[in-house]
Amino acid sequence: MADHRVHILIVEDEAVLAMDLCDTLEAEGYVVVGTASNGRRALELFQKNQVDLLLCDVNIKGDWDGIETATRLLALRPVPIIYLTALSDKGTLDRALQTTPAAYLTKPATTAGLRASIEVALRAFTHQQATAPPATENIAAAASATAPPSGSREVLSRETILQLGEYVFIKDNYQFVRIPLKDILLLEANNTYTTLVTPARKYALRLTLSTVLERLNCSQLVRTHRSYAVNIQHIQSFNDTETMLGDQAVPLGRQYKDAFLRHFQFH
Repeated sequence: MADHRVHILIVEDEAVLAMDLCDTLEAEGYVVVGTASNGRRALELFQKNQVDLLLCDVNIKGDWDGIETATRLLALRPVPIIYLTALSDKGTLDRALQTTPAAYLTKPATTAGLRASIEVALRAFTHQQATAPPATENIAAAASATAPPSGSREVLSRETILQLGEYVFIKDNYQFVRIPLKDILLLEANNTYTTLVTPARKYALRLTLSTVLERLNCSQLVRTHRSYAVNIQHIQSFNDTETMLGDQAVPLGRQYKDAFLRHFQFH
């Protein structure tokens, strides 16, 4: 069974604090792929594991400090960064901002602070990847650019849905889960809710089907009915009135049939 949880790498040289962070994050439902006390160990773990988010202390022992470590990791592949530090002087902050972190936490980090920072980090990072802003953009601008209008029910809510490349991040209770778009079987609407169905489980979103399809912008998700959209990669058969995904029959509405059939025609 696929593990859809967000995978986090902790870079922290204080063993007790690293253990506390690990326990807190795992209790929140995240996967901690490892804890590194120095930059070289962080690089090793980063190369060997799926890492969706980096939680990095600015001041660590070894050849590289946290900022140098983050720079080297980002050179391999981009991930959102949350910096942890007991120092908040301008020089340190300016150096940290050159790596375009998504959030910055002062020690000791609270559970509530970690929750909010992870959400802001994923929001900011997905926005940065979509719009490719210059590296000098600061974290405040990145975070504000991703925030919905004031008063929106979707601000820091459990209905948050974000897309990054071939993955979607969905807020499930207090944590994000990471779902490959290819794993989505279908979307089913029920009034103002939409159920996202994967082989492993279902996720309820307080969003309309049209909104979810607009957010995901995935050509493989095709609407077949006012209440359904299916992943055409998982269709096993279809006829004039329905499509089959495994044992589940999904209606094929008359007004959606032509657009649906075009996905199976030669161009």
